[in-house]
Amino acid sequence: VQLQASGGGSVQTGGSLRLSCSASGRAFRNYSVGWFRQAPGKEREIVASMSWGGGRTTYADSVKGRFTIARDDAKKMAYLQMNSLRPEDTATYYCVAQQIGTHWGYWGQGTQVTVSS
Repeated sequence: VQLQASGGGSVQTGGSLRLSCSASGRAFRNYSVGWFRQAPGKEREIVASMSWGGGRTTYADSVKGRFTIARDDAKKMAYLQMNSLRPEDTATYYCVAQQIGTHWGYWGQGTQVTVSS
């Protein structure tokens, strides 16, 4: 599967953005999807994930209650709705996917999110 992320931009503290991830290839519905982020000088971290079928979601503690991951398998799309953005959310965000029982082996190009105070 190939992934392409979009939707990044610059917002002020408290603003919202929705990231989109377009997937190509067959059987997208059989992949778990997720979003990682990496800020300059910091380690990469997983922000949110959703299992294939959408039955299970996980969030980093730092974004719980503010970010929501979603997927539309018919459209081969995944989304990350980000509300109440903070300057510490500034990072490059990556859409990722994994097949059942494997690691996050599929990565899209990053999309930059900048939150100013």
